[in-house]
Amino acid sequence: MVLIEQVRNSKPIPATGTTTAPDGYETASDTELNDNTTSSSSNSDLNPQVNQEQLNEKALAQANDAKVEGNTLFKDGLYEEALSKYELALQVAADIPSSTKIRSICHANRAACFSKLGKHEETIKECTKALELNPTYIKALVRRAEAHEKLEHFDEAITDMTKILELEPSHDQARRTVTRLKPLADEKREKMKEEMIGKLKEMGNSILGRFGMSVDNFKAVKDPNTGSYSVQFQK
Repeated sequence: MVLIEQVRNSKPIPATGTTTAPDGYETASDTELNDNTTSSSSNSDLNPQVNQEQLNEKALAQANDAKVEGNTLFKDGLYEEALSKYELALQVAADIPSSTKIRSICHANRAACFSKLGKHEETIKECTKALELNPTYIKALVRRAEAHEKLEHFDEAITDMTKILELEPSHDQARRTVTRLKPLADEKREKMKEEMIGKLKEMGNSILGRFGMSVDNFKAVKDPNTGSYSVQFQK
């Protein structure tokens, strides 16, 4: 009797960590796939931060270019055009945390444009925005004080100039301005007081006139002992 020997499978057993594809090529194991995925994910997590920093740097450069163009237009007396460039710089740099300085400068420069155009209320608004970003911005304080003075807001102008002297005691313009504006501020307050008293008299006379009287029939008399006042009726 002839015995037929069965052929044993001599294909090598794959090494741990790999699987053998039907065509005989080795493929990565599940563990290796997981490791590669983790590594790729880590790199992906880093990229957004790097990309955002690059975008911020690019935006700041664009904002600075717009500011420089605005400065050139301002020097040429093209104030409306300069305003547009400064506004563009503000829009480009709006959401960048490190853009505080350039934004405060652009607001102050816009204030300078509005000052040249005689728009003093707008000048004050832009200076205020600049000072919100940089409270020690002396140029913005000077510019706002000058705008307040032109609108006869003497007390507000004095406040700004006084703040400048706190920051820079040797600032001659601020010291001279405070000295010059104080009598003007006092005069304006007295004038406003007289106008208010006049309006109150008119109101009082309109009411008392129905009874045949006026505010002139009443006089405030000071008590020398207590310093208090009492109102006396006089015919």
